[in-house]
Amino acid sequence: MNKFPLWIRKNWSTVIMIAVLILLWVNPDAKAWVMRQMISTGLFNSKIEEKTEESSLVTPNFSVKNENGEIIETSQLRGKVVFINFWASWCPPCRAEFPSVQKLYDRYRSNEDMIFLTVNLDDEMILGKKYLQKEKFSIPFLVPNDSIPKELYSGSIPATTVLDKTGKIRMHHSGMADYSKDSFYKEIDGLLKE
Repeated sequence: MNKFPLWIRKNWSTVIMIAVLILLWVNPDAKAWVMRQMISTGLFNSKIEEKTEESSLVTPNFSVKNENGEIIETSQLRGKVVFINFWASWCPPCRAEFPSVQKLYDRYRSNEDMIFLTVNLDDEMILGKKYLQKEKFSIPFLVPNDSIPKELYSGSIPATTVLDKTGKIRMHHSGMADYSKDSFYKEIDGLLKE
């Protein structure tokens, strides 16, 4: 006698599809993996815009705090290209783009004219730290020290902004993206030469 009910034997592909959908619904790592595959298609690329009058506005100052409690103010970073990324450990799109953020960081970490502000928005700081440790990411761990200007963060994550050396917004992107493409590296290199 067969152990599986007749309806399962007749609809096995539907049962498997439902099981996969449930897994994607409840497991952030599974969602992140699917989104990472979507990023790899090239459909989620970011682009740094050419200078326009709109991009001539200087970003309002805000500050972040590192793990040691040291405060970093964006106004102190003039003269450097600043990559700002807002994320949370529970956010599947954030998890999906993080490998590309890590690659970007690895490429420019020793460049004194480039600063990375990867700002964790978890309710509990320890959750973000644990996630970075678990995934072996070495990007800087920062948390907001005061309110974040709406020009940089509108409430959805991930959100990424690139400031040029004068503190002007040259790119703002809400949603996941691939920051490890040669085309993005060339745009960052262009900002570093300005």
